[in-house]
Amino acid sequence: MQWPMFLVYIACLALVSTLGFLAHRWNPDGGWQWSKIRHTTPGVQRQAGDHLKDKQEPVQHSVDPLDQLDEWALVGRRLSTLPLVIVIGGTLFTAYTYVAVPALLYSSGAIGFFAIPYSVLANLVMYTIMPRYWDICRRNNYVTAADFVLGHFHSRSLALAVAVTGILATIPYIALQIFGIEVALAQMGVAPEVPLIFTFMLLTAYTYVSGMRASLLVATLKAVMISVTVIIAIVLIPPRLGGFGAIFTNAATLLRATRSGALLLQPADQISFATLALGSVLALFLYPHTQTAVLCARSARDVRRGALWLPLFSLILTLLALLGYAALAAGIPQDPLFKANVAIPALFAQAFPTSLAGFALTAIAIGALVPAAIMSMAAANLFTRNIYGAYLQPHMTAREESNVAKLTTLVIKVAALALVIFTQESGVIQQIINFQLLGGVWILQTLPTVFLGMLTNWFSRRALLVGWGVSMLAVTWMVLAQHPISTNFPLPVGFGSTAIVKVYAGLVALLLNVAIAFVGTLVAHRLAVRGHASAQAVSS
Repeated sequence: MQWPMFLVYIACLALVSTLGFLAHRWNPDGGWQWSKIRHTTPGVQRQAGDHLKDKQEPVQHSVDPLDQLDEWALVGRRLSTLPLVIVIGGTLFTAYTYVAVPALLYSSGAIGFFAIPYSVLANLVMYTIMPRYWDICRRNNYVTAADFVLGHFHSRSLALAVAVTGILATIPYIALQIFGIEVALAQMGVAPEVPLIFTFMLLTAYTYVSGMRASLLVATLKAVMISVTVIIAIVLIPPRLGGFGAIFTNAATLLRATRSGALLLQPADQISFATLALGSVLALFLYPHTQTAVLCARSARDVRRGALWLPLFSLILTLLALLGYAALAAGIPQDPLFKANVAIPALFAQAFPTSLAGFALTAIAIGALVPAAIMSMAAANLFTRNIYGAYLQPHMTAREESNVAKLTTLVIKVAALALVIFTQESGVIQQIINFQLLGGVWILQTLPTVFLGMLTNWFSRRALLVGWGVSMLAVTWMVLAQHPISTNFPLPVGFGSTAIVKVYAGLVALLLNVAIAFVGTLVAHRLAVRGHASAQAVSS
């Protein structure tokens, strides 16, 4: 065991936990308040039972803000630009991102750079689409995408489909955050199971107590630690390997020798690269956790301003990605259990002094805590509002709604942790990554309902539901039918041609989804017109 590294991890985990538990005393309007935070509702309190229409009932007593789902999960929608950027950056750029993107370059070459244009284009989506989405959700008190769908289309079935898809896509994503922590802990020479369970017990506890406030404070620490780590790595590691020129030369030679990839993007990979980046961009802000982070904003203007600052996180990701080639040039071997995902943690452990390596590995581990917490809150919001509240307990008070969401986060984290431990003990931990791949292509199939529904009222809700169902079945088959499982689906170039091109399966299914929704809506409108004409003829 590397005790200096592990002690750094324990010290930082203690700091994170302290910030998390104290965060419930932090108010975005008034700063730290050490007396018990309470406020009085001015005569009305939202009744959560009819969870979209905001029934009101008169009350005249003080309530704890964190007993309101809007406060616990969204900080009352009061984050200004800087804290909003920190929360969104901490949510989008996960521990697995910092581990997996460099690992993809390390193992497969230039195809791993898809994450760079993807992260940059994501800022454009946030700037153009998300301010309108925030405004609609703020005016109607929507907390989830399923809330929006139910309020916009008045379809419980369509809202349920969006809620279930969001939960299914989120749980394996949380498991990947745990996987990222595990990779970092393994480089410290410790058996990861016990510290992993202890870490998630602390995460679960302070998320229950402080909600999104805890994630904001921990995200601030995460941003500082990751930034310091990347700067030090870029300054220290390339000169030791002869500079980036030598790194690229050695990496190109090794990739060519193993036939696993190439230093530069090859013509055969260009369609796969472009469609993977585009599909990932379209899916990113459909994930429940990214929407939850955006809805914390104080105004639509803060959402737009935040999009202008997020490229700083893309720059950090780019520098980390380049270190994937550095790990290859440094001769870092793949791990039997963690495969190529060990590249960056092993590079830090090899290139840095022990204490600094502990700091860098801890930065990766802490990088998982923020998205894991927000993902669990987002999934809990979907379950509480759009499944439990809609079907099982439609007359909850606001406090009961908040308590159910808090308890659901515990269940979701335990489920994700159990998934990691089970797959590791059974020797199929790689299946977590495959589950997450499915999650990405699944969540993309909610785009016509959520984003197109936000832009136009033209689509029929039944056509959207059929399009979602068919595309979910189709994309699941496209991913699972390949061996090994992959989101790149081979399509023939033309009729009668034996040549194929690999395309992101989620994008293919999305085109099918939109086509079905479009044709189905045309049919629905035509039938409605005929029905109206028949009714007029009968009445006359």
